[in-house]
Amino acid sequence: MSSDGSTGTPLNGCVSERDDLRLVAPALTGWRPLLAAPVSGATWVGISQTVVGSFLVGFAAIAVFVALAVGLSLAVLFVGIPMVVVTLLAVRPIARLERARLHAQLRVTIDAPRYKQPRRPGWWAAWMAVLGDSRSWAHVAYLLVGSVILTASTVVVSVGLAGAVALLAFVIFYGDSVTMPAPAPLLVLAAVVVAWVGSLGVQASSFALVRAARSMLGASARAEAVEAARHAQAQLAVAEDRAVHLTETRTAAVGAADSERRRIERDLHDGAQQRLVALGVELGAARRKASSDPEAAAVLDHAHREVKETLAELRDLVRGIHPAVLTDRGLDAALSALAARSPVPVTVDVPAPLTPASTSAQAAAYFVVAEALTNVAKYAQASNVTVTATITPSQHLRLVIADDGAGGAAPTSGSGLDGLRSRVAALDGTFDLDSPAGAGTRLTVEVPCAS
Repeated sequence: MSSDGSTGTPLNGCVSERDDLRLVAPALTGWRPLLAAPVSGATWVGISQTVVGSFLVGFAAIAVFVALAVGLSLAVLFVGIPMVVVTLLAVRPIARLERARLHAQLRVTIDAPRYKQPRRPGWWAAWMAVLGDSRSWAHVAYLLVGSVILTASTVVVSVGLAGAVALLAFVIFYGDSVTMPAPAPLLVLAAVVVAWVGSLGVQASSFALVRAARSMLGASARAEAVEAARHAQAQLAVAEDRAVHLTETRTAAVGAADSERRRIERDLHDGAQQRLVALGVELGAARRKASSDPEAAAVLDHAHREVKETLAELRDLVRGIHPAVLTDRGLDAALSALAARSPVPVTVDVPAPLTPASTSAQAAAYFVVAEALTNVAKYAQASNVTVTATITPSQHLRLVIADDGAGGAAPTSGSGLDGLRSRVAALDGTFDLDSPAGAGTRLTVEVPCAS
């Protein structure tokens, strides 16, 4: 909210002349409101503001100019300087009152300006700040310009509109009893034309007053530009802080999820998986001892098979959560293990160590390759796959998975590729899929090494 009580509108420099025209002088914006000018609400509002403004601005102008004239004439004796300072200070609440009047009568909001502040303490510095404040002198200039505009508008209202009404009343009430200077229809037409021209004059004067007020009662264009730049800079700083915060929280969340996956993998590997292995060994020994009892041997053989199948499923589950080979031997070995299990021949090319990549980035790369190889085996009808992993100069882990299959792959919603794209996006990475029909598929993924 500005100091004059106005709220919620753009700064003065952000309000164009066309915006003010539409608000206070619609007759100057098109032929339809031009024809309706005499009955337009803007005309009657303009008349009311002319009446009120003429008294307010007129009396204020007289008082201010008399005080300034006396003060400037006595300035050589020094006693006039305090009078000029007091007059300039008094102009500020007058300007605030005028901004409030324009807001109340014309629905025009003009933001209060920033006045010059003294650079050092002391009464002399305060006086010099007031005397050197361009906005206060602009307020004084407005009283002169506004008085001229409102005087012209008063003449238009009193001579034009009042004259048109008087002429119409004369024709209506005395047309039959006195000799007319012209035919009655012609006098009526003349009254309408005068009223129409007067309406245009009233709206034009309101527009001129509003533009003068924006220029002289509001903030200067330079001050608005500085304020807008400061506001934009503050918003940019907030956005940058927010981006940094989101990056940190996302990285922490991804890291926490990866740590949790590795904890679950260790618990399954060291707990349930080891117990199942021990149980399988014990069942194997019991089956050999019970060879003399065919029924007991059959039951133990079935239980042994169930334990081995459960152990295989558990190993697959552990590998899907976080493969032990990735933690123990790194991404290069983990990719080679994926290639060895693939039913389609896979060539893994890792020309340089991938140690700069974080555990989260390596885990994302592992699951990208695992899902890609699974899709190749299921859908691609490929005879060969190449997996290349490198560290780019910009410190990104780059994966390229290419096959010579049927192509036509797409990361549709809910698919494995769509899940991979979401995983890569969570690490602020890029996901590029090139899969023309009949020409194979090439998937390129990059994730920051520091993810």
